[in-house]
Amino acid sequence: MTEYDSDTAYPTQAGAGLKTVKSAVMLALVAAVFFAGGVYVGGDGSPEAFNNIPLLGDGLSSEPDTEADLSEFWKAWNALEADFIQTHASTTLPSAEERVWGAIAGLTSSYGDPYTVYLPPSDAKIFQEDISGNFGGAGMEIGVGSNGILTVIAPLKGTPAERAGIRAGDGILSIDGKSTEGMPTDEAVKLIRGEVGTQVAFVLLRDGTSFPQALTRDVISVPTLDHSLDSATGVYTIALYSFTENSPALFANAITGFKASGSDKLIIDLRGNPGGYLHAAIDMASRFLPKGAVVVTEDYQDKREGESHRSLGFGGVPEGTKVVVLIDRGSASASEILAGALKDNGVATLIGTRSFGKGSVQELIDIDDGALKITVARWLTPSGVSISDGGLAADIEVNRTPEDYAAGRDPQKERAIEFLTTGK
Repeated sequence: MTEYDSDTAYPTQAGAGLKTVKSAVMLALVAAVFFAGGVYVGGDGSPEAFNNIPLLGDGLSSEPDTEADLSEFWKAWNALEADFIQTHASTTLPSAEERVWGAIAGLTSSYGDPYTVYLPPSDAKIFQEDISGNFGGAGMEIGVGSNGILTVIAPLKGTPAERAGIRAGDGILSIDGKSTEGMPTDEAVKLIRGEVGTQVAFVLLRDGTSFPQALTRDVISVPTLDHSLDSATGVYTIALYSFTENSPALFANAITGFKASGSDKLIIDLRGNPGGYLHAAIDMASRFLPKGAVVVTEDYQDKREGESHRSLGFGGVPEGTKVVVLIDRGSASASEILAGALKDNGVATLIGTRSFGKGSVQELIDIDDGALKITVARWLTPSGVSISDGGLAADIEVNRTPEDYAAGRDPQKERAIEFLTTGK
């Protein structure tokens, strides 16, 4: 998973409690994963935000499904209970409660969806701690890539991962000597977390070559944005690193700075931004789009009627402003929603490389002290493109090579400036 998860409706408060089955909370974040040091679920200041709104999980029954034949399950349960013995120190005798947790985890994994997971009480507690916004870890968003490999979606600005040169798209082959093949993202998160000041060792995969990388865990505070005017070109840049609860206000201030600069050329840099609060993406889109314009649609297929989230029509961006949005493999979830909304409504041109493709909606259902996170819908851009189907393609494809990074070159931003100043 990563540090972000994208979801629905506007959040009331981050980290609404994991309490009863009936309080089906929607992850109001648009991100994809867990942080390698904490879940940056949602990418907001408080990573994975929730909405205490009734949804698909509301009123779920605990009555057994009489059509399901569980006889084989009980045979296995009773055989283990009767005959299993411990043969070495690493084996355990789980309690009945722990066996139930394992059974639920197995049930969720049978769906083959990396974002549908069961969080037993210990993991649910970590999950809640992580959405507080500060946590110890490596500072990168991780998720399962299209190739099935645990992958870095984006290193966070100013964190151990970024300082070490870890890049979006790096595969994670092992963590502290443990292979990540088939490893659930929540398990990877637990391995990466640890006491501040201690080391975590990775084997990473980049461009077909594996290499070791050790990081020293640190307290991770999620940054939000920077903005500035390039006086030489007259291009104003707003670099957004996450969609936090206070991102809309900071973005509004940045737009004020843009207008005060007198520029009519704007770059919104969403590279390496794994997502965050849905409402933040909608708020930002509302600075550009007329009231009522579709920002994103939740598609529940045949489970429930879809729901479109629309611009609030805040305005603030002068007419005639030329806009480029920079995206890359590290742009996920809320980033993809904002980029897709501006592109499909004819406001912006996308430059860079294809985005990550985290376009699903998770519902969080409390089960006693644990939690069940279920994919219940997918995000569609205003033109009906499913973000999950390979992410968003850039209108103008520009790569940034390892050599570019090493030399401090940014051909993607250079191409954006060229496009804004010449129109081609």
